[in-house]
Amino acid sequence: MTNLESAAPPRAGSRWMLIAKIVVSVALLWLLISRIDIGRLWSYARHASPSWLLLALALYFVSVCISVARWGRLLHTQHIPIPDTRLMKSYLVSMFYNNFLPSNIGGDVIRIADTAKAAGSRTLATTVVLVDRLVGLMGLAFVAAIGASAARVRPPGPVGPAALWGGLGAVTIACAPALLKPESLEWVLRPLRVIHADWIDKRVAHLTTALEKFRAGMATLVLCFIASIGVQVALVFFYTSIAHSMGIPISAWNLATIVPISFIVQMLPLSINGFGLREATFGFYFTHLGLPLESALIVSFVGAALMMAFSISGAVVQFSGRR
Repeated sequence: MTNLESAAPPRAGSRWMLIAKIVVSVALLWLLISRIDIGRLWSYARHASPSWLLLALALYFVSVCISVARWGRLLHTQHIPIPDTRLMKSYLVSMFYNNFLPSNIGGDVIRIADTAKAAGSRTLATTVVLVDRLVGLMGLAFVAAIGASAARVRPPGPVGPAALWGGLGAVTIACAPALLKPESLEWVLRPLRVIHADWIDKRVAHLTTALEKFRAGMATLVLCFIASIGVQVALVFFYTSIAHSMGIPISAWNLATIVPISFIVQMLPLSINGFGLREATFGFYFTHLGLPLESALIVSFVGAALMMAFSISGAVVQFSGRR
């Protein structure tokens, strides 16, 4: 069998996965749009206040700045000196890839590639990005739990305050041993040595060293967790501003539950960049609150459009040769 023939099945599998995601996104969007009044949807968009939408963009920029600062602090803990301006450029490019490629991890690949040389190890750069993702997820779950606990109308279904607080606690407990006792990873990952002992040993050594540095810089991790909460709060008010721009009466407390849960749903590899799944999540919660389905879809669509428009700045950075 030639190399080309042996490579064909993975490529075919990837194509079928992409087709399946497209089908899911199109089917969900078609189902939702078939149930709304297009005229009413357009009326919401036509009466949107530009000043509120500009405020939403400003809040989104704030969330990006906090995210870049958080990533920078994690790199600093690993003694990886990279200027903030360079990190901002890399982050903008990663946003562009996340929004315009049919994958939610393309941006992470960019960030890893841009920091691997300074880190001296691709494993170390990957570890920092993964920790950044994990801290961000914990901040997201915390804001969702606070919002679900404080909202006047409790979210329906299984994702209530107890489930959100329990999930946050479970993630914390699961990650604690790796952070408090990094050497335990060597024992956990030992079975992988049968694949390639030297390669695995080197990666485990890099990973263990990185976790030891994070343990020594525990205050930085706490600060990054607080920053993650700040990111989610900015995103909640980003969507709140969009809703208010069109006179849609939904509180920030309710959006503090809806927005983080929609981000969690978008992480599932079931659709193209969350399209369809995000709108279904907004629709589910908005209608439970007694709001029209049209209001849910327009808030979701406008939010996605503003994010995609902002991420075009990453394309400018990528193709201007300034990275």
